[in-house]
Amino acid sequence: MAAIYSGIYLKLKSAKTSWEEKLKLAHFAWISHQCVLPNKEQVLLDWVSHALVSYYNKKPELEDEVVEKLWAYLDNVIHSRRLQNLLKSGKTIGLSFSIAQVINERLSEACSQKTQQNVGTVLSCSSGILSTPSLSIIYTAKCELLVDLLSKLSKLACQQLASDDAVGSQLFSVLQLTFTQYLLIQRQQTNPNRVFGQVTSHLLQPCLVLRHLLSVRSWTQADDNHVRQHLSREIRNQVETLLQAGLFQPELFSSYKEELLPEQELQEKKKGALKSLLLPVNTVQTKLGSGFCEPALHGAVVAGSVSLLYKLFLDSYCKAENHLVCFHMLSRLFGCLRLSGLQQGVREDTLSPADWSTDLLALEQLLNLVLSSDIYNVASDRIRHKEVQFGFYRKLAQMLMRHSQASIPAWFRCLKLLMSLNHLIVEPDLDDLVASAWIDARASEPRTNKPQEALINTMFQTYSKLRQFPRLFEVVLTVICWPAADELRLPVFSAGLTVKLRECLLELPPSQILDILCLFVEKCQTLIIPAVEGSADMALKLLSVSSVLHAFLFNMRSLDDVTPSPVVLRTQSLLAKMQKGVIQPLMELLQAPRGEEEKSDLWLRKASDSALLLVYTWVEVDTLFGVSCSKYVSPTAEIAGALTEPAARHWGISAFLPGVEEQCWERVVELADSFASTSKYCLELLTLQKMKMILVQTKADLQALQHAAAFILESGRSSLSRGESEPWDGDISAVSDLTYPTAHWHLVISNLTILLPYISLKDVEYIANVLLETLVLAKAQEAATDQEPSISIGKISLGLMHSSFLPEMKVLHCAFLTSLINQIARVLPTPARDSVDLPLQLLAAGNIPWHEEILAPCRPVDPLEEPSENKLLKDELSLSWKTLEKVAQCIVLLAKNDCPVILKESQLESCLGLLEIASLLKLDSLLPSDCTRCFLVLLSLLANTRASVSCSNLLLLKFLSTCFHLLRCLQAGRNANSVFKVFHASNVLEAVMTSQLTASKNFTDVLMVPVWAQYLQEVQAFLENFLQMIIERRQSVRLNLEKFMSFLVSCKPDVGAAKSKDSNAAAGQLLLMAFTTLCHVVTLYLQQLPEKKLQSADVLSALLEPVVLQMVRTVEHGLQSNTQNQPLPVAFIPSVTTLLKADLSHGVKKGWQKEPSGFLEQPRIKLYQKFYSQVLRELPCAGGNLQFLQCALQFLTVFCSVPELYPGKETAVMVVFAIKKLLTGRAITTQVIQSMETELTEVLVQLLGNCSAEEFYTIMRLVLQGLEMKNVWQQKAKEVLSAVTLTKLLLSCPLSGDKEKAFWFASPQIITALAMQTKEACQDQSLISTIVVPILETVAALLRQGEGVLLNPHHVALAFSILLTVPLDHLKTEDYRSVFLGVHEVLFSIVQCHPKVLLKAAPSFLNSFHRLVVSVMHEGRQKGDRGNTDEFEDILKCAHLVERMYTHIAAEMEDSTVFSAFIVAQYVTELQKVTLHPAVKNHLTEGIYHILDLCIERDIKFLNASLPAGVREVFKDLYNDYNHYHKTKKQGEEKYTA
Repeated sequence: MAAIYSGIYLKLKSAKTSWEEKLKLAHFAWISHQCVLPNKEQVLLDWVSHALVSYYNKKPELEDEVVEKLWAYLDNVIHSRRLQNLLKSGKTIGLSFSIAQVINERLSEACSQKTQQNVGTVLSCSSGILSTPSLSIIYTAKCELLVDLLSKLSKLACQQLASDDAVGSQLFSVLQLTFTQYLLIQRQQTNPNRVFGQVTSHLLQPCLVLRHLLSVRSWTQADDNHVRQHLSREIRNQVETLLQAGLFQPELFSSYKEELLPEQELQEKKKGALKSLLLPVNTVQTKLGSGFCEPALHGAVVAGSVSLLYKLFLDSYCKAENHLVCFHMLSRLFGCLRLSGLQQGVREDTLSPADWSTDLLALEQLLNLVLSSDIYNVASDRIRHKEVQFGFYRKLAQMLMRHSQASIPAWFRCLKLLMSLNHLIVEPDLDDLVASAWIDARASEPRTNKPQEALINTMFQTYSKLRQFPRLFEVVLTVICWPAADELRLPVFSAGLTVKLRECLLELPPSQILDILCLFVEKCQTLIIPAVEGSADMALKLLSVSSVLHAFLFNMRSLDDVTPSPVVLRTQSLLAKMQKGVIQPLMELLQAPRGEEEKSDLWLRKASDSALLLVYTWVEVDTLFGVSCSKYVSPTAEIAGALTEPAARHWGISAFLPGVEEQCWERVVELADSFASTSKYCLELLTLQKMKMILVQTKADLQALQHAAAFILESGRSSLSRGESEPWDGDISAVSDLTYPTAHWHLVISNLTILLPYISLKDVEYIANVLLETLVLAKAQEAATDQEPSISIGKISLGLMHSSFLPEMKVLHCAFLTSLINQIARVLPTPARDSVDLPLQLLAAGNIPWHEEILAPCRPVDPLEEPSENKLLKDELSLSWKTLEKVAQCIVLLAKNDCPVILKESQLESCLGLLEIASLLKLDSLLPSDCTRCFLVLLSLLANTRASVSCSNLLLLKFLSTCFHLLRCLQAGRNANSVFKVFHASNVLEAVMTSQLTASKNFTDVLMVPVWAQYLQEVQAFLENFLQMIIERRQSVRLNLEKFMSFLVSCKPDVGAAKSKDSNAAAGQLLLMAFTTLCHVVTLYLQQLPEKKLQSADVLSALLEPVVLQMVRTVEHGLQSNTQNQPLPVAFIPSVTTLLKADLSHGVKKGWQKEPSGFLEQPRIKLYQKFYSQVLRELPCAGGNLQFLQCALQFLTVFCSVPELYPGKETAVMVVFAIKKLLTGRAITTQVIQSMETELTEVLVQLLGNCSAEEFYTIMRLVLQGLEMKNVWQQKAKEVLSAVTLTKLLLSCPLSGDKEKAFWFASPQIITALAMQTKEACQDQSLISTIVVPILETVAALLRQGEGVLLNPHHVALAFSILLTVPLDHLKTEDYRSVFLGVHEVLFSIVQCHPKVLLKAAPSFLNSFHRLVVSVMHEGRQKGDRGNTDEFEDILKCAHLVERMYTHIAAEMEDSTVFSAFIVAQYVTELQKVTLHPAVKNHLTEGIYHILDLCIERDIKFLNASLPAGVREVFKDLYNDYNHYHKTKKQGEEKYTA
């Protein structure tokens, strides 16, 4: 041994030994037990440390590869399990401080070289050292080394974040570990000045850059997920903690105060005291100002850091007495921003838009902190501090308004915050603010619109509360009258602003609103109108003023009978002045004859817009006031006597607007109609208003109504036909060439109920065509338009389709359907000359009166009318039905002759798009002819079209599925039977099945795709509904079904063709599905048939026999063609289930089998047994295929209902064993179990109902084996889950006799096992949702079913051990809700079913319930951002359940009130710790009131005496509220209770 010792040690020390040899010897020495050195581990660590330190001190010259190997050796030693075990055993092993210096130097080199290659090993070493306490002392004992390491690592991290390379986790893990170590050391240091010096000298700058880069990095999928989601957030939090503890310690406040406060402020507090040498603010400012990072990054880092530093400063020092210090800190930090230079006269163009954006964002955050911390007290600032704060904010506001940045959202938000601080800050520059932030602002982007609206809303609210609204709008009017900043200003009121204005106007006194209106009318009258002719600038001003007048008059509170008379008189005067002084002069100006060139002038267009807007506003408001206020006298009434007879008869303009002649109005209308803008839209609105006024007359003028409706539609026809439009925000004054089509369409669709009765059929067809065109476009642009809040033509059309009004408009509904059919016909290929009679071309013919069915009942029947006219109507009706019959015959003929129309992929996509539009119609509300038309269209698409070979099969399947889905919608309608007027039922079925069997030849590649299964379901649902309709009609039932059955038999796939097996697979599944459906419908009908109707039963039974025989042959063929190892096709299982049901129903009903002894034929039994065996074999492996599982379990339910069918010696135990294996499968989750719970229960009901007692005992043993503890110890969680699920399912089954006794005899054992399983599972967070929640549900079910059976209270009390183990904190929201509901259900089961246990084990019950209460309080506490609304809704439901539980507890404990004071004490103790969300608190408070009802006076005194001081206050508040709200209400109710 001595030789080994001396040899290795000497060789390691020898200069002659090569470094390769030394490294091998050192590695051997570390891992080998044969090498025994005294203190071997320390010797080897010292050797490698010395080697590295010597190299970096430039003593030996080593190759880079050797140095890397030395680092790797050190890393391996530090991370070795051997070293960790030695340290755990108490052995002392350490490193030298010099190795820490070397690590820091190596990282420093990496920083300077800006390359991070080969640093991984060094980082791994430092990670190992820092995470091992006995080694980390080299850093913790010398804090300077740790600070240096943290600084270097931060710089390295910054380099990695700034590069384009993917971010790895190693560096950030080490950085996070280093931060943790430093923060521990930082807290232990007693000299705050030293800590401040360390942070500002070495850490402040790299930490700020690091935080900024972590915040702004655009993370990609290539970046490490752990860094992206967790470490980045943790490191940012650690940076903030470090800066808070390093820069703003309580002991440093005096230094900040001395530096920040002016001399005079300090004289009173510190007379003659020496100033501190530490200048913390100056130090921080210097560090922020120096170029510590790239110039391009510097400004953004400073901007982001300033708000952080100010927040940390406020968190540490913000108290009422320190507010002035906090303000001065704000002004000094603001000085670090580039914006502050603008106050010293720096040119604006030195700042780029990006610089403006970051600095304004920082300023916004600073002002937000000032506002939320209440630093600016207006009175205190004025009285005590000579308005020092006001002066600062005032300069800030001036700077912001001098340098307008309306394209940056933060600019608006800063102004809003300044106004929120004190409106006087911006008051002197109110006109500049209104101009730059509102009237002349070019804030058209959505991201700037919201903050702009928020600022203007703040102005509205402020001046509204100050009752200075007229003052604000005086300034608005002044700004509007300034020379326009741009040729076209944006509208004064956007849709959002109009809503805000309305809210303010409803609160304002009417006199102030009238003051504003008078001001605007007077300005119009005196300044604008005289100068408007020929001046585009004045015309723009006029439009702005008109839009303000419109906004005020439309959004102010209406006059009514309680409005004071002076207000009514003043309003009358205002409207008269507006009519005579503004509207009339404008009308006279516009009626003058103009040349074509002059008509295109901007001023004329804007003047026309203003005039028509004011006319419409005046007429609408005048009408409204006349209706709502009896004291109001309209100016039109004054000249009513002067109205000419023709004007009154034809509802001319004089009837609405006094003082305007018809000729003058016609010229104005002619001019306005030439502009597709506000004026044209207002003409439509005026025409609509005229229609409304005619309709309220006792005798409506039908001709006038028809002219008006036609005018409105004609007005926008040309604009809509161009197809160019833009979204519209709903503002009348903002209607332009491109938004006019949208506004026009909105008006038409919104008022269809008024227009539709008075427009011609051609106009109805026009509306239907436009509706369809816009829907097709809307579908294409759906993704793009969904994001826009404004109105678009597509949205309007979709809105109509989704509304409940369209089905009520029968004529439009019919016309739209006609338009849709025409469009589908146009999409299809043009037919050849000899195929003129193609179905869709016949249905799209323009000469068929499809609408007659709707219009005929509406026409008045004149007894004197000629019979020939009545005959004509009947002929038209019969013509449409004759056409439908002809189309039906054509469809059937083409299907039989196999003459399909071939569709290309683009045509198929177009058809699919049109069918999706058809699905928006309420197809179940169609009239008989429309229903039949629609049915024929869909049938023709299915039977007479075929996709080209190049078409995608998935697209074709989607198309076919959509057709069948729409046919099902039609079948659900009340007129579905109208189809049988033109069709024989069997012909429909034959045509459908023929086309689908032909199409299915190409579907071999999609049989395993979900779309195929969906398609089969749709076809099956159609066939099922259609067959039921045939049976329910009771007309030619046997004939139709026999024809369909013989058709199915005739087109069975070729059994002998083995080669074509694949091509026949789809057709085989389709055929089998058809047989299954026929069999299922007939069987179901037979089962539901009353005994009296034996004749019908005989007919259908005779039909069922050949169907069953054919199904047997088809199934057998399918099973033969299915290879042995291949899984069963899902389509087969329902077929065999249906077949078995049919056989069983036949056995019961008729006894038609050949063997009278049995009720099933032997070959049939073998088929079912073979199928049962295969299902049982595949069941455990099918966890991922939910559809297969549901079908298989349904088959087992039917099969197990007849125990004689079990093959050989098999019993129910085999089925339960298979189910247990299924539940242990890897793919099985709690969600999958929930999805098939119904099917599992039905199987077990049959199994347990028909099994023997011995078989049941075996099943119980299977369940108990799954609950054994060895399963969870061996990490077989699925075994436990399967046993728990089976237990829950057993509880859902009705048991009797020995089986029931056996189950309840084992129940204590089950509860005990569940308790132990819960205890183990709760130690693993991942098992909460998979094991713990199902256990809670099972225990709750066990306790409910055990009412009156579980007589031993101890057995019930075992449940409390489960409840007290389950964790209720640190859970995900979805897990929390599940666990909460589980615990609540167990408690509720005890309260409801075992009340004696509740009283005997009250402490355990109350502790379990108190845990629920505490968890709800924790989850329902008030937070700044409530986050997900759905999550909060879940917490509210939980709080509501707690309230209910309190009520139940109070009811059960009414006779025993000993625990009521204890419950209240627990509640208020927890309540004192949190601030609850009001909604959560309401529920909990209502619940605890019921417990307070049980408290007697002695309990209240006891609580007041024994509760701690803070909790006692909470209790007093609660008890006072109880007395005030709840007790008085309860006493009032008791008074009237018998």
